[in-house]
Amino acid sequence: MNAIRCAALALCLVAPSLGVAEEVGEIGVDWIGNDIVVEAISDPEVQGVTCHIAYFDRSVIDRLSNGNWFEDPSNASIACRQTGPITIGDIERDEDGEDVFRTSRSIILKTLRVKRLFDEKNQTLIYVAHAAELTNGSAKVSISTVPLYGANVSN
Repeated sequence: MNAIRCAALALCLVAPSLGVAEEVGEIGVDWIGNDIVVEAISDPEVQGVTCHIAYFDRSVIDRLSNGNWFEDPSNASIACRQTGPITIGDIERDEDGEDVFRTSRSIILKTLRVKRLFDEKNQTLIYVAHAAELTNGSAKVSISTVPLYGANVSN
């Protein structure tokens, strides 16, 4: 099990209210063992929505040859869809939204996060994948939306 998956497991034990990622597939991208990992994340507060996130997982050879041993890139892509009847639980409805998922991308300073926002006017859930760093923000973001046609949305 690689370091990122171990960190994700440890984080899930500490923060059980966040979604848990389940690996769907792994695509080899070069001969030194770098991969693109695809994981499914069910929103713990919105039944019937699943997000798929893809990110780059550096190999040991890449880490040894390029230095920066304890960090993976911040880039990620996200797609969220309705995968069953949608029922919204107790979600944050303010403009800051709330974390749905997060996992470490370095030993200490960088995390990959999925945050959910609720666009009440347009009855849409917005999911944003982004890196959060202690010292520098990152402009690397990916966004996906799920319209709530006829969903059980209570105030």
